[in-house]
Amino acid sequence: MPETNSPRRTPQNVPYQDLPHLVNEDGQYLFCRYWKPSGTPKALIFVSHGAGEHCGRYDELAQMLKGLNMLVFAHDHVGHGQSEGERMVVSDFHVFVRDVLQHVDTIQKDYPGVPVFLLGHSMGGAISILAAAERPSVFFGLVLISPLVFVNPESASTFKVLAAKVLNLVLPNMSLGRINSSVLSRNKSEVDLYDSDPLICHAGVKVCFGIQLLNAISRVERAMPKLTLPFLLLQGSADQLCDSKGAYMLMESSRSQDKTLKIYEGAYHVLHKELPEVTNSVFHEINTWLSHRTAGRGEAAVQGIMALPFLEFLLDLEEGTLPSSVSLTMHGSQKLATYYRP
Repeated sequence: MPETNSPRRTPQNVPYQDLPHLVNEDGQYLFCRYWKPSGTPKALIFVSHGAGEHCGRYDELAQMLKGLNMLVFAHDHVGHGQSEGERMVVSDFHVFVRDVLQHVDTIQKDYPGVPVFLLGHSMGGAISILAAAERPSVFFGLVLISPLVFVNPESASTFKVLAAKVLNLVLPNMSLGRINSSVLSRNKSEVDLYDSDPLICHAGVKVCFGIQLLNAISRVERAMPKLTLPFLLLQGSADQLCDSKGAYMLMESSRSQDKTLKIYEGAYHVLHKELPEVTNSVFHEINTWLSHRTAGRGEAAVQGIMALPFLEFLLDLEEGTLPSSVSLTMHGSQKLATYYRP
């Protein structure tokens, strides 16, 4: 909701009364986007973006889902994009989770009985996991793209974490350095678009925000055993921001009876803006997974060229003998590893 005579303006100086927005519990205005199909939607999909970016970067993915007769909605998190708040600063990571749940509640009132899914990338993946763990009865499933579960060890060594905690007490606004855009994607054109996007925060990550991300990882670790919802997890093996070990941790720790992991060998962090063959596969996987679960057809069919016991899968993983793409599907006590090339 737009509100008449709103005195508030976006960080880009656009009146919120001219834009779709919501007001969170702290009174902060959040810019919203909606991709609505022409008819009654068969699903509601909330998209949770990553650190430093904004929800407009998910337009292509949202348009695809809209074409499947799904209503997609999103907002720029506090301190991001066209929402209020100091850039990439949040008092507590749970604010992000709380705002997502508020937005979901608002939309769900207009579409009672329509299943709700969460789609989250990077930091948005952590937000989605925590929201699902807090309110599992609200959601039907999760789509996670390179979720923040386990940070790259080089970025968060024991010494660096300790130093950050100390700095947060005395210099919370000190910059830890900018995100290196070259590690986001192997697609140079996408990296260039990222670098030139005025809605992305290109300033350095502050110590206080880094601490909130570390707090989020700890909370996700505690939440994983509580996660029972179906989920699709897409991960690049060469992700230098959210280590792929986190994907395997989530697969092993969660109690979901329907969970699928697909690893893209050599792919970087932003899989939905990667090399065309990767991005096309990501869109296909999301399309298929959501279509199956909104069509009432039960579990999606397992694709693959060979199935191995989970222990053998782990041995191959340790030896580094996996093919270019790995799909791991687990259903309850039966664990099935399916290898195939996209």
